[in-house]
Amino acid sequence: MSKRLEGKVALVTGASKGIGAEIAARLAAEGAAVAVNYSASKEGAERVVAAITGKGGKAVAVRGNLTDANQVKSVVAETVKALGAIDILVNNAGVYAFAPLDGITPEHFHSQFDLNVLGLLLVSQEAARHFNPAGGSIVNISSGASTLAPPNTAVYSATKAAVDAISSVLSKELAPRKIRVNAINPGMIVTEGVVAAGLHEGDMRNWIETTTPLGRVGKAEEIAAAVAFFASDDASYVTGETLHVTGGLR
Repeated sequence: MSKRLEGKVALVTGASKGIGAEIAARLAAEGAAVAVNYSASKEGAERVVAAITGKGGKAVAVRGNLTDANQVKSVVAETVKALGAIDILVNNAGVYAFAPLDGITPEHFHSQFDLNVLGLLLVSQEAARHFNPAGGSIVNISSGASTLAPPNTAVYSATKAAVDAISSVLSKELAPRKIRVNAINPGMIVTEGVVAAGLHEGDMRNWIETTTPLGRVGKAEEIAAAVAFFASDDASYVTGETLHVTGGLR
């Protein structure tokens, strides 16, 4: 694999499993030193780090719950201490829970907005203070749900619509510092979380497969490939974009 990211430092949030783990692996394979952030799954994060270092790459696990501003500061500080100034931030950490309008509670709302939106803003804010002076790239993992707006996802889809908007705003704010900001909106990707929620089979998956032009769900590595592009100099003139990696489902 080409080493497009040789010498770069990347922080990937929520990288102990699923899409985040795949992103961390891909960025490392392209030459970046990667900080693998996790909140609960130390074992998962260490497995991701071991897989990277086993292939001759460089990675460290960095613990921190991103809904807590103090922990966000320590995540960024530990990353910089271990690896140096940040060139790439991938805001992947997120949670989802579905409920019809009648089932929405303040807890349901805050659990998703606190991480998916506030957490993303706090990490972006702190990381931007420690970016390489030459600039770099922020990639926000949004969701096809932000525009598809499926029933029973009012809160989750709203968090991702917020991520789309924040990506546009920050692309303009950070442009003078040569920090590019783009979003990737995945379709249904079969990850441990999706399997655990039982969404990998049944009505939801059938609906996705029958309405997606490419006729299938996606793979985590297909998201990671898009992240690697945005993170690299191949995307040096691309900022403020929202890329749907959904197999054509819009």
